[in-house]
Parts: sequence; C-alpha cells; structure tokens
Amino acid sequence: MSCLIAVIAMVLSILGTAPAAAATHYFPDISEVAVPEAECGPGSLPEPGLQGDVSAEDRNSGRSRQGYRCNMSEVGHVRGAGGGILSVTFDHCSYTGSLFPGTNLVPQPGVQVVDVKNPRKPRIVGSLTEPAMRGGTWETLKVNKERKLLAATSVPLLWGGGFISIYDISDCDKPKLLNRGPGTATPLPFTSHEGGFSPDGRTYWASGIFPGHLTAIDIANPAAPRVIWQGLHSFLGHGFGITPDGNRMYLSNAAGVTVLDISAVQRRSPYPQVPHVAAYLWPDGQVNQHTIPVTYRGRPHIITVDELGSGGVKFFDVSRVNKPGYVAQIKLEINLPSNLDTNLRSSMGGSIFSSNPHYCAVDRPENPTALACGWESSGIRVFDIRNIKQIKEIGYFNPPAQKNATIVDLPNSPHVLASASGVPAVEFLSLGMSIANGKVAFHEMIGPRSHMLVGGDMSTDWCMSPPEWHGNQIWTTCSDGGFYALQLSPRVYTPPDDQDSNIG
Repeated sequence: MSCLIAVIAMVLSILGTAPAAAATHYFPDISEVAVPEAECGPGSLPEPGLQGDVSAEDRNSGRSRQGYRCNMSEVGHVRGAGGGILSVTFDHCSYTGSLFPGTNLVPQPGVQVVDVKNPRKPRIVGSLTEPAMRGGTWETLKVNKERKLLAATSVPLLWGGGFISIYDISDCDKPKLLNRGPGTATPLPFTSHEGGFSPDGRTYWASGIFPGHLTAIDIANPAAPRVIWQGLHSFLGHGFGITPDGNRMYLSNAAGVTVLDISAVQRRSPYPQVPHVAAYLWPDGQVNQHTIPVTYRGRPHIITVDELGSGGVKFFDVSRVNKPGYVAQIKLEINLPSNLDTNLRSSMGGSIFSSNPHYCAVDRPENPTALACGWESSGIRVFDIRNIKQIKEIGYFNPPAQKNATIVDLPNSPHVLASASGVPAVEFLSLGMSIANGKVAFHEMIGPRSHMLVGGDMSTDWCMSPPEWHGNQIWTTCSDGGFYALQLSPRVYTPPDDQDSNIG
C-alpha cells in the first residue's frame, strides 16, 4: 500500500499537483466500519441483506423490480427517455441531463425540462436544444441560484468541450437562452467532462479529465462568455467544490483532492495565476467525484465523494488547509473491504458501476443536518450528519429496476449504453487490494450471475444525480427510472428553517 501511495505522489508531483510550495497529505486508513443502518418505520420495504446490497438472487428473481425503501416513499415519477447522468433542480423545476447520441432519438431532444409544481404529477414540459444540450451534458449541467442561471457544455462521450449554453431560469419552466452568439454558434477553446459555477455565478469552470485541463469562463455577461484562464493541474481532473467566497477550489483527482487558490480569477486579475495549495490523497476510492465545502460551528470542512473503488464519503476539517484533519467517513456495508467479494457477486451482470456514491447534496452549507447521496445501484441514501462523530443513515430509496429495457425504451440512460458489458469493472482495483490484504474469499465472489460478462440486464437502476432538498422532499433522477420526487418521513427528518440544498 505504501508503494502505491509513493507512486501516486511521485506522478502527481511531476504533473504539478504537489509543487514544492504545497503540501501533499496522505491518509492511508481504509475504513472497515459501516455507517449505522437506518431503523425502518411503517411502510418500508427494506433490503434483506447487507446494507446497500442488491443480491444476485434478488436480481435474478425479479425482486429488484419492486425496489427497496426505508423511511422514504415515492411522491411522483416521470420516466421519460431516461435520467441521463446528472440532473439539477431550481424552484419548481428539474432539468434532466442529456446523453449523446441517445438524446437526439426522442421527439424532444436535448435537456428535458420537468415541471414539478405538483410533485405527485411531474410533467416534461419542454427541452433545451442548443448544440451543448444535444451534444450530451455529462456532468456539466449545473444551476447557480444566486443569478438564476442554468449552464452546460457539450460532452459527447467522457470528454468534450467547445460549446456552452447559458440560460436565464427566472421563469424556471421557460428557460431563456442568453448566449446566442459566441459559445453557441462558435466554439470556445476549452475542454470539459465536469463543470460548475463559482458561488457568485460570474465564472463557469470547465474541467476535463486526462490530461487535467481546467478552464475559467467569464460569464459576468452571460450573452458573451469568454475564456479568461486555462491550465493543467494534474494527471486527471473531475468535479470540484468552491468555497463561498469563490477563492478556493477543491478539485477532484485520481486519488483524492487537489486544492487550488483561484482568488486571482475571482477578483479578475489581468494575468491570473492559480497556485496549488495542497493535495489530499488516499488509497481507497479511486477517482474522486466532487466536494462540498461546509462549516461546522464556524470551522471550514469539506465533504468529498469517491465515485470508484468503494471509498465512500469522507469528511475533512480544513480550518488549516495544509494541516487537514480526516474526521469522518461514510461507507455502506457493501463498500467495506471484507464485503467486496459479495459486492462483485451481486454486481456481475449489472454493467460497469456497482455500489458507490456519485453525487451528494447537503441540506444547508452552514451546520448541515443531513446529506443525501445518489449511491449508484444502492439507490438514494440519506444520512444524519449533525454530529460528524455520530453519523447515521436515516433512510433510503432504491427505485424499481427497469430490467431488460433497451435503447429504444431509454435512449437517454447511460446504464443502457454501458450494458453492453456485464462486468463491474470500477471495483477491480479496490477488490485487488482486498485480495492482497486477505480481506475477501474467492468462493464468495462466485454466484449465479458470474457468467454474465457480456450484456448487462439492468437488474438495478443507477442513481447518480445529486438528490436535491425541497423541504421534506428530495428531487432527483436515476438513469433508468428518470425523475423522482421522494418524501422523507417526518419521523426521521425535520427541514431546518434555512434549508439551502447545496452540491458544492
């Protein structure tokens, strides 16, 4: 393990993530403790086995088509053509991200606009069809509540760029395109896989993956976006979180988080520099997804999410950014090193992803009380995080599987697209580490679906979008099931008066 960390450190240092002026911090702990399970109340249909697991038997028997729920219930639902990779919400609307080329095969191509005035009967009321929206928005579709803006860039498959579309969503079910000139008809020089706004909404940041390309796009005038800074930051870049003052970015990399000082871009210096402040690395959780800056009793913290490798969700005290404190983590039982054999057994035939968090949202950034996460095949998971020393799960909703649906049924589902393969490839590195450490048993990896190497059967859904808070309701999309309005039991959650759903 120490050799792996050393190699990662060397590579990141060579590529600029850890220059001499910045410190690299290693956190070798691989948590072997799961978050306490939710105590399910009346009306629940709980998981029968390990926390977060959808077993091979449930997948084969059809049980997974009923879904699983605990202290959460469905209020309303509209499937449409599938949920894309990322959806976002604002006011009484939800916007469903697009997947290329499938989004172009439906009567209303591009990003779907869902009206949720009546959460019991959500309706698709239109679509956004500019090049960025029809080209696949991947993980770039974001909202800035401060300026009431929606934006996305074009990402046909993993990596893209050039086109950006920016909308005024003051009237949320009738978005108005603001940049009708450069950036729509004429590509801008940037690449992207992820994207998002600075808190004040004056900058849209686009991050590519390899070779770690990061771009700042000035959208102070949304009608005329312009690139004002670009740079290479590390081997691989992903999502990010930005502090409320807009001065610091926590940028996801291949094995943790890179901390950048973006204050010069925020204040619009003529020739901005973006220094590297620090890097936080750990061996579990390959490919970090995004980070949410929060405060607890005035002390800055970050909540950061690992997309691959069963790393779960980690909490750091960043009051001193170059002396971070690793203070808590959230893993489900299915993510523990000793259960990765069961994880593989269950996930075979379900395609590339298995049971990892992807995007999370806090119910407010200052002293958050709850965290909701899309946990891929484990559904929507909700946690009480008021006391980060005593985090516990309070509810979950794993939607009914859309088993054996096809590209004709769900052309906007990444699960359908990926189901050419049945192998949960994203777990192999962490599984290999568990094998090397003697944590798993080979015979536990074998099950009734082990032969399903080609052709996934979609016997679970993939919930990847941030589950966003709307009072006691959570609005989100899952890849196959589309849009869901979900209700948390008042027995387990009371919305704070200053609820402010935030994804970082």
